[in-house]
Amino acid sequence: MNPRDKYVKLVEWSEEDQCFIGSCPELFHGGCHGEDPVLVFEELCEIVEETLSIYEEDGIPFPEPLSGKDFVNAMHKIV
Repeated sequence: MNPRDKYVKLVEWSEEDQCFIGSCPELFHGGCHGEDPVLVFEELCEIVEETLSIYEEDGIPFPEPLSGKDFVNAMHKIV
């Protein structure tokens, strides 16, 4: 598994925008949008990859991923 795959990638419907919005909570919010959730997810994965490549190039440490149990626990704190 690529360590970059551990980042949470969300695609959700936005009533306000009337489209699907893709985001990666650890890196950015509202990174992409569109009418097809599958295409939004594919674009979101590309944006995550590009963002982490920029982190690497600039010598910035990656944020800690919230995947798995940590993500679920973080969501429970919000609700």
